[in-house]
Amino acid sequence: MRGRVILALLTLAVAAGQTQRKSVPPVSVNFTNCLKGLAGCDVSELSPDELKQTSEASRKRNLDSCLAGSTLCDPTRLLKADATAVQAARYRRNLEKCQDGSPTCNPLMLDTKDAAAVQTAAARRNFEKCLSGSPSCDPTRLTPAQSEPVKIAASRRNLDRCLSGSSTCDPLRLTPTEAASVRAASLGRNRDRCLDNSSTCDPLVLSESEAKAVRAELQRRNRSSCENGLASCDPLDLSESDLNAIRAAFKLRNVEACKRGLPACDPAQLTGPEMASVTAAFQQRRSRLERGRQPTKQP
Repeated sequence: MRGRVILALLTLAVAAGQTQRKSVPPVSVNFTNCLKGLAGCDVSELSPDELKQTSEASRKRNLDSCLAGSTLCDPTRLLKADATAVQAARYRRNLEKCQDGSPTCNPLMLDTKDAAAVQTAAARRNFEKCLSGSPSCDPTRLTPAQSEPVKIAASRRNLDRCLSGSSTCDPLRLTPTEAASVRAASLGRNRDRCLDNSSTCDPLVLSESEAKAVRAELQRRNRSSCENGLASCDPLDLSESDLNAIRAAFKLRNVEACKRGLPACDPAQLTGPEMASVTAAFQQRRSRLERGRQPTKQP
């Protein structure tokens, strides 16, 4: 009897739970779409409570769009308190743009205090641009205290360009001392080009000592080219002692070329002992080749 009572009570509890679960209807897909502002929302199927929730969610989305400055904002739907907050956010965004020098800044929206701060920031940015030589610098907006350091910075940049040989150098802006430094730098660059045997070298502006150093360097390079048998060798520019040394180096290279059977070999330049050494070198190579061709004896 006790078991039947317990079983009946359990049955009633399960039935009550199922009835309670069935009494809470699931959230419909249409209501979810309406709450999220998605396409396909059918407000005609919403209950009065769902309509109220959907309206509140729509108002909040519009308020968020207006606070963020979105184009989706509809200001006509804002409450008075919300409109005040949106105006404050709009003013703050415009003030930040003006402080950063953005072209979308609207200075007419600023109050007197903020307008003065924005003008001070703009003057500071213009001064920094002028100091760095930016093309967006407006020199007419500089104060007398700012003009002098800007002129000094511009003169320093022009001097640097002149010292480096830039085509944008303005020599008319140089002081006599600066012009002398620029001239010395130009002569130094020309000397280096002459030492490198560059086609842009101007030998007419070389000093006597520079011309002597350039000739010595060119002779050294020509002697090295001749010693190494390079095509850039100019034997007519060699002295008698250098020419004798070059001949000795050529004879050594010619003997080695003949020993190796290279096309650069000139047998007419070989002496008797050199020809004998060449013959011996060929005999040694032939002997090695013959030994290599001999079959290996099997044990």
